[in-house]
Amino acid sequence: MEVADAGSKRLQTFAQDVDLATDFPKYRVYQNGELVSEPTDVTDIWRGDLVSFLIGCSFSFEAALIAAGIEMRHITMKRNVPMYKTNIKAKSAGQFHGNYVVSMRPIPEEQVVKAITITERLPQVHGTPIQIGDPERIGIQNLDQPDFGDAVEIYPGEVPVFWACGVTPQAVVMESKPEFVITHAPGHMLVTDIRDNQLADIL
Repeated sequence: MEVADAGSKRLQTFAQDVDLATDFPKYRVYQNGELVSEPTDVTDIWRGDLVSFLIGCSFSFEAALIAAGIEMRHITMKRNVPMYKTNIKAKSAGQFHGNYVVSMRPIPEEQVVKAITITERLPQVHGTPIQIGDPERIGIQNLDQPDFGDAVEIYPGEVPVFWACGVTPQAVVMESKPEFVITHAPGHMLVTDIRDNQLADIL
């Protein structure tokens, strides 16, 4: 959604008073594809050659789903959303390659179409679901064992609905093994100046 200048800790569009090295709740630091730390401040390891990419998050459409009467189970259970590695290959870019990560929300069958209609309006925060009701088709064997986040209960009459996830770049980092990368920790995103109900107009 926005790319910062090399070495800059600032944004121009989504936040005017932000420090990208301190304003995330938690970070992940990778070296050669290996997770080495999860600090809450990366000022001491910030480098002048770092380029920051602000990517969308499906949390941004959850308020609209809740307003439409669709429960977000992970919120009800006070947990992080469950996230899973998949067998869906992401488009490669230079040395970077890997598979998609998806987030999952259980949705009552009769509300699935409504959920699709709401989320497709916001393609840059992951938009339309990429799979509905068949986790094995995208390589997920056990919904009770997410790769990131926390498992949630799925009730009778509900189907698991999967959206693309902003943790995908971390799966790519682990696969591609660049020398040094800082990311957000899963479920610990940046809060910007733009309200979620403004995204459709801005994007």
